[in-house]
Amino acid sequence: MNQTAEANKLIRLLDALIRLGIVAELRDNNTALMVSPPGGRGLPVWVFVGYGGAYFSWQSAEKRRPMADVAGAAQVLAAYVRR
Repeated sequence: MNQTAEANKLIRLLDALIRLGIVAELRDNNTALMVSPPGGRGLPVWVFVGYGGAYFSWQSAEKRRPMADVAGAAQVLAAYVRR
């Protein structure tokens, strides 16, 4: 997967997170998404495209969701940063 395709996937995830009320922004030349916990509590979560473009991954790749499930990834990430 090329960098443009990865950026487009991250943009779709960004849009889904914003619809859920989660603050996120593209970083590092659109190769990562920084997801901020609500109210500034805790540290941001960095999300990357991993596993050859098959998954969104975060927390040192311990957490991941399939690329095909953008809405599900957004919901899992929203719950993760709200905890």
